[in-house]
Formats: sequence, structure tokens, C-alpha cells
Amino acid sequence: MIFRRTLLREFTSLAVAVFLSLFLIALTTRLVRLLGQAAGGKLPSDAVFAFLGFSALGLLPVLLSLTAFITVLLTLNRAWRDSEMVIWFSSGLSLAAWLRPVLVFAAPLVAVIALLSLVVSPWSVGLAEQYRGRIDSRDEVTRVEPGVFGESRGGDRVYFVESIAGDRAAVQNVFVASIQHRRAGVMVSAQGFAGTAANGDRFLTLLHGRRYEGTPGQADFSLMEFERYATRIQPREAAQPKTTQKSLPTLSLIEEPTRTNLGELAWRVGVPASALILALLAIPLSFVNPRAGRSVSLLFGLLTYLVYSNLLSLSQARIVQGKLAFAVGSWLVHAVMAALLLALFAQRMTLPRRPWRRQRGMRS
Repeated sequence: MIFRRTLLREFTSLAVAVFLSLFLIALTTRLVRLLGQAAGGKLPSDAVFAFLGFSALGLLPVLLSLTAFITVLLTLNRAWRDSEMVIWFSSGLSLAAWLRPVLVFAAPLVAVIALLSLVVSPWSVGLAEQYRGRIDSRDEVTRVEPGVFGESRGGDRVYFVESIAGDRAAVQNVFVASIQHRRAGVMVSAQGFAGTAANGDRFLTLLHGRRYEGTPGQADFSLMEFERYATRIQPREAAQPKTTQKSLPTLSLIEEPTRTNLGELAWRVGVPASALILALLAIPLSFVNPRAGRSVSLLFGLLTYLVYSNLLSLSQARIVQGKLAFAVGSWLVHAVMAALLLALFAQRMTLPRRPWRRQRGMRS
């Protein structure tokens, strides 16, 4: 009992450290990508952290699965290196005796992974799509980012604003290039502001500026200076969020068993199943051969995880393409990995007996 408590305490402390490391790495990578999109004007800067939160919820099932696998693998790998396994086997216990403490540690994680994969992740993807729909329905003035050239949705206008103040209502040093009636126009203004008329229409008013207008390639450009120039901001209807298989509730996937829905269902069910099998696979994979080096088992464990993950993705793709039935593809990869688990256990459980057999042969 004391040993199990100590082992679970070691599992828990190591799992927290591994998860935080993986989570920070994944979150930093995603943040850099979102900041790049915001710098390029593809994403409003005020939406970066919202999408970062949605991405974090979607990453949790895979990160927790990898956390459970790495935690068990590193803990038992240390036990092999520190010769604790020799004491374990000398006391009459086999490698299979590690199954119970590993299951006690992994079972709550697998339950959380199942909840995240089947319920929370699709919900977060749906929220992200709704939020993106609201962002896409913003008018051009609201979508302007200071210091970044932007383009209208129709592609007929390019604008640049040096700075924005006053709850995005006042702008400074505005540049607008547009094409109207096959004539190019360039407008520059020192400042401007957005307002709403009595009838509810929104207008952008530019102050103290100039407008150049003419036909490209000809010398008929005209110059107009203005103290006040107002243009109506075309409202946009709220776009309906795009519904994808990743955002559909799991119950909807079951009720509408199309190939794409079944492929997504196979993935969602496969994540918690693979987490459990990987946690058990870490027991025989943690074996350390002193002649081969300490890092060989870790590299082999990483390779096993990558193969397992890629096989799940391949199985999902085959189901979507109709080349593999859901009744077979949903369990085939897990059955193969479970067979590998049994084979590795059968191989590793014979290791402690080999030295005894050698000694007996030398005495005879």
C-alpha cells in the first residue's frame, strides 16, 4: 500500500510537469501562428486570445494522452535504471503487477480525455466557428488594424491607418486607394472618425484631406482638397457559422452516419482508447538494456506513439474515403496495438528468469 501511494505520488508530480511543458509548447506555437495572422491583417488583434483559448480546448485530449504515456514511460524507465526492478522481481512480483497502479493512475485521465474528445472539443470548435462568423460580419472600419494595409472584401479598396484611438472611433493619417467606375482614386486624410446617423446608418468622416482621381495610364488626374468627406459604411449581415464534422456533437454523428461523420466518430472514440493502450504499452517499453543505452527505450516509445497516432489518422481517412468500414476501422488499429502490448509483455516477463537459467547452466 505504501509503495502504491509513493508510486501514484510520483506519477502525479511527473504528469503535472510533463503536461505543463507540452501545454506551454503547444500554446506558444499556436500563439505565434495567430500573431502572424494578426500581423498580416487576416485576424483582428482582439480575437487572438479568444482563438488561443479555443485551440487550447481542442489540444487537451491529445496532450493528456501523450502526458499519460510519457509519465508512465519515464517513471518505469527510472525504475529500470536505478535497479528497482531487480528488487521488484526478487520479491516474487512480475512485470504484470505494474498493471494495477498504472491503471489506477491512467483511468481518471482516460475518463477526462473521453469527456474532452466526445463533448468539450466539438463544443469549443463550434464556439470558434460562431466567433469567426461574428468577426467576418464586422464592417471594414471595425476590422481596420493600425499600421497594417487592409483590403476590402470585394477587392476594390485598399486602406491604411496609422493609429486608432477612442474605442476605435477616431483614426489618424488615413490612406485609401479605391477603384470606382474604372477610375482609380487615392484619398489621404490627417484624421477621421466613425459615427452613426439618426436613421442608424454608419458613416466614416475624414477631415482635412485630399483626393486624387483619374484613369491609370492617362494624364487626366484631378486633385480635390476637402475639409470634411463622409462615406457610408456598408453594413454586413451576420454570417452563418460553417458547420463541420469537428463541430458536430457526438450524438449528431451517430444519428447521421455519413462517411465523414463516421470518420470523425472513429477519431473521437479512438483518442481515449489509444490513451489507455499507450499507458499500458509504456510498461514493457520502459525496459532498459544496459548495453543499448538509456535513451533507446525512450526513442522506441516515441516511435511507437507516432506510429499509433498516424495509424489512427490513416484509419480515419480510409473510413471517410469509404475504403474501410467503420465497424472494422474503429477497432482495427487498437487491436493491433493491443496485440503488440501482449507480445511485449510476454517477452519482458521472461527477462528476469534468464540470468537464473544461465547460472544454473554454469554450475552444471
